[in-house]
Amino acid sequence: MSIQPGDKIPAETLHKMGAEGPEAVSTTELFAGKRVVLFALPGAFTPTCSKSHLPGYVVHADSLRAKDVDLIVCLSVNDAFVMNAWGENQNVEDRVLMLADGSATFTRALGLDQDLSARGMGIRSQRYAMVVDNGIVSSLHVEQGGAFDVSKAESILAAL
Repeated sequence: MSIQPGDKIPAETLHKMGAEGPEAVSTTELFAGKRVVLFALPGAFTPTCSKSHLPGYVVHADSLRAKDVDLIVCLSVNDAFVMNAWGENQNVEDRVLMLADGSATFTRALGLDQDLSARGMGIRSQRYAMVVDNGIVSSLHVEQGGAFDVSKAESILAAL
């Protein structure tokens, strides 16, 4: 069973790229005292993720922040080097925090993993977006099948 609204975000370690290389990011610290929009996707540099999902959050970052969102996080089961390169490729700058869940530990803890081994991708995240208030999930929007609707930036913006 996956995480649900009202549940606390599990304590795990993610990674971001820092000046000296990958840096650990505690989910407990990341979500403490903040309203965070976290969106996750199957993989960096993949078609829908690169053409629509991430760019939508970059374009709508200011509108989301105007709705009392403190932080926008993009999460994928990739390493910090790939997430950093993808962020640079997409001109993310400081609008979206690019986080890596390289071993899928956080994704599995959320119960939002999927096995794409048959497609050569291994264990990946489902496509979703959630709003987290001070470490508690207030809303969760998981895509079904190959859909791209409920987790896009415009849908989350309308739901806030």
